[in-house]
Amino acid sequence: MIKVQILAGGISHEREVSLKSGRRVADALLEAGAIVTIREPDEHLLSNIATDKPDVIWPCLHGATGEDGALRDILALTGVAFVGSTADGARLAWDKSVAKVLVARAGIQTPSSITLPRETFRELDADEILKAVTDTISFPLVVKPARSGSAQGVSVVRNADELSRAMIDAYVYCEVVIVEKFVEGTELAISVIDLGSGPIALPAVEVEPLSGRFGYQERYTAGETNYYVPARVSHTVSDRAAKVALDTHVALGLRHLSRIDVIVDDSDVVWFLEANVCPGMTETSLLPQAITAEGSSLASVYLSIAEAALRTR
Repeated sequence: MIKVQILAGGISHEREVSLKSGRRVADALLEAGAIVTIREPDEHLLSNIATDKPDVIWPCLHGATGEDGALRDILALTGVAFVGSTADGARLAWDKSVAKVLVARAGIQTPSSITLPRETFRELDADEILKAVTDTISFPLVVKPARSGSAQGVSVVRNADELSRAMIDAYVYCEVVIVEKFVEGTELAISVIDLGSGPIALPAVEVEPLSGRFGYQERYTAGETNYYVPARVSHTVSDRAAKVALDTHVALGLRHLSRIDVIVDDSDVVWFLEANVCPGMTETSLLPQAITAEGSSLASVYLSIAEAALRTR
């Protein structure tokens, strides 16, 4: 039987979410008959791999610890198969400003934006910069860290008085911030899995946060968000969103599993927002909901993902 070492925890802002994701993946794999250990990605990483001798490593690490590519480079050095994107794919998806460029080149719609490193913002006249931005990209805007997860540091800004505060909040999480045109519409999350025969899109999950914003609390607190799967959109829009997700997965060079977040405006245009190489696996997370909605069990799908990783080592 396959032996899987799950990496969960870490020191990012999303440590608690990572621990919950790791536990849920472990439970499903154990149900499927796998041999599972859960480890922290700490100074004992390599010695733990040598001791456990896993067939496959499954990183359930959210935030920079697991999604910026560095850990995946180290895992590749061990020669042990691991679930998820290679280091290169992770880096391209983790930096939202880079991901937006690549998906736009692939012909995928993404909201207009500008990327502002903290040093540029400090060295130049910040007020003049923000005025130039808002003269070009009209309100409302979204301000978000270029490299962060779980909507941490993200603000919707509807007037100039809110913009400076939003920039400060975003810089807490990353040295680079994206100011992006806010698109009003229906938020969809499309999970993509590839078990060896090419990527497939799972049913889209529609996200309806009761607060009106899908932030950190809304993502991980039961009852804060309504989820509809399949999404309450037409078959045409659903197919279009699935194609955006699949094209994004390919354009960024992702592997095994990903979650692509989009928004559908009133004209049924699908806009790419971001890609996640290590989607949440908690009880409120979107990829598990999509698997269940498709009629599959988490145990069988997670085992198949681990086996696919072993085949593509």
